Amino acid sequence: MGITMLRLAYDSLKLNMEEVSQQMPVNSKDMLKRPLDCAVFEFTHQIVEAGGQQPFDTVRGVFVEGGEAFPGSGFPEKTHIQIAVRKPDSIKGVFRVPRHHLS
Repeated sequence: MGITMLRLAYDSLKLNMEEVSQQMPVNSKDMLKRPLDCAVFEFTHQIVEAGGQQPFDTVRGVFVEGGEAFPGSGFPEKTHIQIAVRKPDSIKGVFRVPRHHLS
């Protein structure tokens, strides 16, 4: 799923919401809660499935957040990747990171 697909889904979702006189969801200012992004992703999946296409099992997103990791850095300190698994049988195994590796 690419940005172009998400933009098209956003436009379609906005039209649908206007037709039923509902407000579009809004992401929080700190971007920690993202109901708009979630709604667009879910609507994208609905469009794909309604079109008879293979639904997405997983979705990966990159979140660039925070100040620079160190002076002059191109790496923001809170950048992370999230993976949403929509089809639980796609998970073949899990592991836990030892607590001492998290600090």
